Amino acid sequence: MNIIIVAKPDATPTTLDLRNWRTRGRLGAIVAVFAVACIGFGFIAAKFVGSSREGALREISSMRAAIGQEHQALNQLEASAHRDMDALALQLGALQAQATRLNALGQRLTEVGKLGDGEFDFSKTPGLGGSEDAGASSHPLDFDLAANIAGLQDQFSQQETQLNIIENLLLDRKLENAMVPAGYPVTNSYVGSTFGSRVDPINGQIEHHLGLDFDAEPGSDIKVVASGVVVWSGEKAGYGNMIEVDHGNGYMTRYAHNQQNLVHVGERVKFGQVIGKVGSTGRSTGPHCHFEVWLNGKPVNPYSYVNGVVKRI
Repeated sequence: MNIIIVAKPDATPTTLDLRNWRTRGRLGAIVAVFAVACIGFGFIAAKFVGSSREGALREISSMRAAIGQEHQALNQLEASAHRDMDALALQLGALQAQATRLNALGQRLTEVGKLGDGEFDFSKTPGLGGSEDAGASSHPLDFDLAANIAGLQDQFSQQETQLNIIENLLLDRKLENAMVPAGYPVTNSYVGSTFGSRVDPINGQIEHHLGLDFDAEPGSDIKVVASGVVVWSGEKAGYGNMIEVDHGNGYMTRYAHNQQNLVHVGERVKFGQVIGKVGSTGRSTGPHCHFEVWLNGKPVNPYSYVNGVVKRI
């Protein structure tokens, strides 16, 4: 078998006789060299392609790790922001609660201080203003929100403490005022007998009258003239049905000749509360309320108290 090889159109063809062992040897060598070259090229190509793929995979893995770290950092930042917002929300809630307490305290102070309607209104924001100082240097606000809120909380706490002190002082004064006798014990009445020396209506002799007699219709309301505690409620010689109220600060009042006593010993009573009914029990010539004021264990003229001559603070 012959193989004819033509390198160029005008060149002399080369004939290879495959039956010749030398020809077969040369051809085998050529084929072997070509095969080795192909195998080497394939190995080099495979190695290059493999190394490129591994590098790309490493790059991808590195990028994934970086993305994961960024994602974790974002999650941490988001969680921190949520914590900060929650903390600010709690602080805001505390400020709102303090503002509510201050408003309520302000309303109580206006009532205790007897400020007139519209004289001071805690529900309205006060008007602010003034001329601008052209020569003064301006500076931006401090936007450290957490620090500003904390400072405002401290300011609110100090103001609340101060207002509570003022309220307690005013309440103590109001309490003291409520314990000072003032006003008539019977509303629709008139003074039929005064304090001091008088002709006794029963025996006709000059005697010292320890109180005022308020003539009124039987069954009329008897009101306590100051807050206090009932220390006597029952019959007493000469007084008939009588009530004694201890007001503290040395004051005590008596209400006698009652048709009926409506309070009992140990009961706390408030100024203006109905404690009995006008009657004519005991040493009496007719329905009236015998009223006495005692100060530090001695009877005093009730006139100054029922007519407001003794001023409350």
